[in-house]
Amino acid sequence: MSRLLLLSNGHGEDLSGALLGRELLARGMLVEALPLVGHGHPYRQAGITVLGRTREFSTGGLGYTSLAGRLTELREGQYIDVVRRLLTLRGRRDHLIVAVGDLLPVLAAWLSRRPTVVYLVAYSSHYEGRLRLPWPCGWLLRRRGVLRIWSRDQLTATDLSAQLQRPVSFLGNPFLDLVAEAGEPIPSVAAQTLAVLPGSRLPEALRNLERILRLLAELPAALQQPDSLALQAGLVGDLDATTISRIAAPLGWRLEQGQGAADGNASLVLVRAPQRLQLHWGRFAAVLAGSDLVLSMTGTAAEQAVGLGKPVLQLEGQGPQFTPGFAEAQRRLLGPGLTCAIAPEGGDATLQATAALATRLLARLADPAQGHRWRGELATIGTERIGRPGGSARMADAIMEVLEAQPPNRDAALPR
Repeated sequence: MSRLLLLSNGHGEDLSGALLGRELLARGMLVEALPLVGHGHPYRQAGITVLGRTREFSTGGLGYTSLAGRLTELREGQYIDVVRRLLTLRGRRDHLIVAVGDLLPVLAAWLSRRPTVVYLVAYSSHYEGRLRLPWPCGWLLRRRGVLRIWSRDQLTATDLSAQLQRPVSFLGNPFLDLVAEAGEPIPSVAAQTLAVLPGSRLPEALRNLERILRLLAELPAALQQPDSLALQAGLVGDLDATTISRIAAPLGWRLEQGQGAADGNASLVLVRAPQRLQLHWGRFAAVLAGSDLVLSMTGTAAEQAVGLGKPVLQLEGQGPQFTPGFAEAQRRLLGPGLTCAIAPEGGDATLQATAALATRLLARLADPAQGHRWRGELATIGTERIGRPGGSARMADAIMEVLEAQPPNRDAALPR
């Protein structure tokens, strides 16, 4: 039995790694994971052993997006923690390392001196037209120990194949499989449904939700009627009902038990008459599947929505993840599948502009001719930017081919 180690560095990367690991487990492989940033909860949920003691940091591994974030990570000891985790690789004899993310897992794989395959989910040529890999990522990817490289979109695969002078393939993105398996969407009697996604990292997600509640109050009266627009929030478990009630109350929202349901948190509703925002924990895929428009302050979740052909309305936040800089980069990554309204004066003006844009987008979707044509365009954008579902299985099949092609002395360490 072959033993594989998954290396990843971030929440979205852990999710993709876990979905890929699940496919490898189903093929009889022995799979373990070493998340280099955070606790790696997706791995545990997939039944994959997580190595070593894990720790969460306030930046969520995204401190590189600003000087303040880098200083925060330095103060909290994240760099020391990453070095400690890298030491876990000493003496291991995994048959294959699967690096998921960016430079950090690629560097860790090189230090392990084990055969490696790389899924560069964190980089895309859509950001600037030509991908500028950070040093020494390009040099590492050219090493003979890297047996295969997969990108997150076809444009990047074509670009990197030319830059690295070796094949780089696009097989799809495993994170799309999670929402493609959603099944039945959450039922609604309203004419349209708006999905609300405040993010997954605390305390940022809580601040995002507060900002979203302020935005919802800016919608025109017609869209505040529950039979006109259903509001569905996809939340992570750390955003508990008590905390939500505390931040929502000063804004005029109160927490109520939903009608006709008895499943605890899943039936809770925030009410600011006549608006009703239904709260859902653990049903993100179903929330996304039933949506007409997605209001997002997220990273991976926005990409999943675009992959499903859903129009995404972006609302900028204060970070540490969803900063204006991150949001602008996301717009370049996802292209016309994502829209954003920014008022020069910021503050309430941005919320009002976003509410006005939401109104126009919903009207476009409701128009029989425009809506049908736009949904077709969005489906094409999703395929181009994210790919088709099934990326986990295709990537796992490719890994099996790599393992079958390895020489008999594959337990020997590779030269650095």
